[in-house]
Amino acid sequence: MVITTGPARAQQVLREALAKGADRAIHLEGNEFVGLDSLNTAKAIAASIKGEQFDLIFTGLQSDDYGYAQTGVLLAEILGWPHATIIMSIEKSDGGIRLKRELEAGFFQHLEMPLPSVLTIQSGINKLRYATLIGIKQAKNKPLRKVTHGEIQQALGPNLQKIEKLYLPQKQKRTEMLEGSAAEVAKKLVDKLKNEVRVL
Repeated sequence: MVITTGPARAQQVLREALAKGADRAIHLEGNEFVGLDSLNTAKAIAASIKGEQFDLIFTGLQSDDYGYAQTGVLLAEILGWPHATIIMSIEKSDGGIRLKRELEAGFFQHLEMPLPSVLTIQSGINKLRYATLIGIKQAKNKPLRKVTHGEIQQALGPNLQKIEKLYLPQKQKRTEMLEGSAAEVAKKLVDKLKNEVRVL
């Protein structure tokens, strides 16, 4: 099963997933879902899948728009399931699943997790799958359940995050050449980083 939130145009993503092999879909449809913070998005998803039985829930690592990288982790907390982030590979094991996680500086972590669990997936984990003509035709007949904001509104709370302003930073290019010996240049650079840029 696949699920997404957003206005009517978001349904195209679900149709593509159905054409590529998913058996059914849920669309939390409406512009009201666009303004939700990560916690309320996770609450909305949890409310819409109440009563479903899953072994694994996969979410993206972070969205393309706000990039909070919180929804999957918050969903796991709401469901009371274990979770792991930035997953690079998954294998079935006797007790559940064996995972490979990406860490900083090129390091990886290998761990075992029980089922059910929630995993946030790093891009590139899977081979690109294309929809076949048969898959596209079958997708039209697969169940797609629409959930309105009103149906799950009681599960939501006030947004705890608010975007005040989105803007493109102004392009500025100011190159300054520091002259002198290596020791003098280093001293001037440290002084500028400390007093002008204030990063030290």
